[in-house]
Amino acid sequence: MSIYIHQKQHWPNFYWNNDELLNLLSEARNLQGRLLGKMQTLGFELQDEALLETLALDVLKSSEIEGEIYNPEQVRSSLAERLGLEYAGTVMSDRNVDGMVDMMIDATRNCFAPLTQERLFDWHAALFPMGRSGVFKITVAGWRKDEKGKMQVVSGAAGREKVHFQAPDAELLDDEMTYFLDWFNGNGNTDLVIKAAVAHLWFVTIHPFQDGNGRITRALTDMLLARSDKSTRRFYSMSAQIRIERNTYYQILEKTQKGDLDITEWISWFLNCLINALNASEKILKGVLQKSDFWNKHAAIPFNERQKKVLTKLLDDFEGKLTSQKWMKLTNCSKDTAVRDINDLIEKQVLQKATAGGRSTSYELVR
Repeated sequence: MSIYIHQKQHWPNFYWNNDELLNLLSEARNLQGRLLGKMQTLGFELQDEALLETLALDVLKSSEIEGEIYNPEQVRSSLAERLGLEYAGTVMSDRNVDGMVDMMIDATRNCFAPLTQERLFDWHAALFPMGRSGVFKITVAGWRKDEKGKMQVVSGAAGREKVHFQAPDAELLDDEMTYFLDWFNGNGNTDLVIKAAVAHLWFVTIHPFQDGNGRITRALTDMLLARSDKSTRRFYSMSAQIRIERNTYYQILEKTQKGDLDITEWISWFLNCLINALNASEKILKGVLQKSDFWNKHAAIPFNERQKKVLTKLLDDFEGKLTSQKWMKLTNCSKDTAVRDINDLIEKQVLQKATAGGRSTSYELVR
């Protein structure tokens, strides 16, 4: 009995109704063009800042979907180092962070290069530099072996698991991936945005690796979207939007993987998600412009390295309220030094005491 889409007789000959998708595709394409046009009006420095923010969001949210929570400062530092950009809060990054960053940069910066088995294996090795997923040893830089049973996506407590999906058997993977790679690298007539939607579904359905399939799927999606933009510079994050719509994403994915080869509904969801991601890019642009305005406004004010680090943090993703205790932890300094740094910024009218009450004094940027 054919339960899953990859078991259908004509797999993987997907088809869809172009008429039903035309309006959504036109809207997505229009938003892509408008966003790229808007970014081109900015100077290179602001473009670089927007690129850094977008890629950092992509790395953080793609990993978060899989339950991997990375340090945002490590991600930005790793990206900045590899892209040759300055970043005031530079810190040492973990190997798993660097591996995820390396994959995302290769997928987007080298988006026009062919996708090969070796390249996919390199990405997989970068994601699992120690050859383990958590405490478990896995097959790295090679297709899964299914030595412990079928590759399944399950949820629920032990003994009461619900199987959402079962991937093709391991012995089929060489043929499955050869066919996929030939299609991915081919020059067909399919619009590249539609191709990104198909590739996402196709790859995650094959599920060729023992772990890391979701992150690699989203990297491939970004790769094809970069091709569709005709630009290696990313200014919107599909992964961040999928994270927001995660529940709906899993529902439509499961429904499609248990359906037939007509994937019109899946592509429709994908296009709506992309449109939402493109609209959300306005928030990234707004944040970049606000940071630029802040540093330009205070260009004549000398800041020490501790002050630069905390101000950068405040402008990026600072959680909670800034106190002298948090200043000490962020900069690894004494309380006296933290107080001097803060008072200096208050005198320079860069910081002010927060009006909201609390057990300890907190500070905020002067707007």
